[in-house]
Amino acid sequence: MKDIYESPLNSRYSSKEMKYIFSPDFKFKTWRKLWIALAESEMELGLNITQEQIDELKAHAEDINYEVAEAYEKEFRHDVMSHVHAYGELCPNAKGIIHLGATSCFVGDNTDVITMTEGLKLVRKKLVNLIDILSKFALRYKDMPCLAYTHYQPAQPTTVGKRASLWLSDLVMDMNSLEFQISQMRLLGSKGTTGTQASFVELFEGDSEKIKALDKKVAQKVGFESCYMVSGQTYSRKLDYNVLSVLSQIAQSAYKFSGDLRMLQHEKEIEEPFEKKQIGSSAMAYKRNPMRSERISSLARYVIADSINPAITASTQWFERTLDDSANKRISIPEAFLAIDAVLELYINVVSGLVVYPKMIEKHLLAELPFMATENIMMAAVKKGGDRQELHERIRVHSMDAGRVVKVEGKPNDLIDRIAADEAFGMTKEEIMATMKPENFVGRAPEQVVEFIEAEVKPIVEKYKSLLGVEVEINV
Repeated sequence: MKDIYESPLNSRYSSKEMKYIFSPDFKFKTWRKLWIALAESEMELGLNITQEQIDELKAHAEDINYEVAEAYEKEFRHDVMSHVHAYGELCPNAKGIIHLGATSCFVGDNTDVITMTEGLKLVRKKLVNLIDILSKFALRYKDMPCLAYTHYQPAQPTTVGKRASLWLSDLVMDMNSLEFQISQMRLLGSKGTTGTQASFVELFEGDSEKIKALDKKVAQKVGFESCYMVSGQTYSRKLDYNVLSVLSQIAQSAYKFSGDLRMLQHEKEIEEPFEKKQIGSSAMAYKRNPMRSERISSLARYVIADSINPAITASTQWFERTLDDSANKRISIPEAFLAIDAVLELYINVVSGLVVYPKMIEKHLLAELPFMATENIMMAAVKKGGDRQELHERIRVHSMDAGRVVKVEGKPNDLIDRIAADEAFGMTKEEIMATMKPENFVGRAPEQVVEFIEAEVKPIVEKYKSLLGVEVEINV
């Protein structure tokens, strides 16, 4: 519908997989899975529930009668109870034991944990694909010297692959944070109105062992090892912050990459992919704007800012439960996942099609290399009998004059010609140029790339090789 607002994350940016995880259909089917797990666990622990009732619930786990639920919600003004009654219409024999002993947070909070966990697993799938693709780029260009920058001023050379390894290193750190967070995901379980499990004390006639077993059984039936041992009516909203903090870390890494690439594209050294009929500017037909990298920056910024939402929510919860979290959670958590999903898809797309221009990289490096090579030139001249202190001063003067020619007159760097013409150095231009091979100035950059990928990247890729091969599609 064109006359109703729709989030661009849904209509333009995020993948079908992530949109489904945060869809109503996923949520309500998960509610039913939880109700089945609860009833089945209660039956196994001795409550008066029959296998026939469980079978009936399972038979209607997927065929959600949405119209019936919507009609009930208009009457009850309560989403959980509307679905309890809708489910009950499909399961008349089991109607009386659906949601037995539970509060709304049993389905609401446990579903939120399940949903975020599935979202994190999809993020992991795309992150490992990105790490794999970027590591191959780093290895391919590990030996190609390029100009490196500190303060965005020319500094000692590095290699194209070594620079890529910096982007890669950030992603490896993100993967470690992501893995840890997935390992920490627990269900709320069946904790009752204020977290005391009082309703279950009544149901199980005070048998604490059965109540504890209930939490564990429910958790295991929906794929988790355990539940939080203590809670109020809800799980601590710090969990939401921890999850979005991981997404923010990934966004930070992507933002860094996209910023670097946008500057490299300005230098005409490396460009993001540009399709044959893509239009870079409506006014300037010749332009190749870094649209995808800019979108990464834009969406990553949103994720970073959005991570503040659960931080504020967690810090402002009162005692065992308040409801000022709900409306915020419904927006901030899904939107963060949809946005980081779009960021990762763009990042994969861009890295998969990076265009490298070796001649431009060499041109920029050689324009600055004479300044960087002065230490080597001076040492070679000293070996020929020159005075180190005198040569240092002469190089300083020549460098200043050459820099003035470049900046003021707009002419090429003529430092080498100046040094070759200075008899104090006793070196021909050919001898000086022999000291200026770019590969002599990159230190251990190539080895660092190989060592890093072997030690830290390959184990990740090998562990999750079954997840490799993801295909991404950029909609706009």
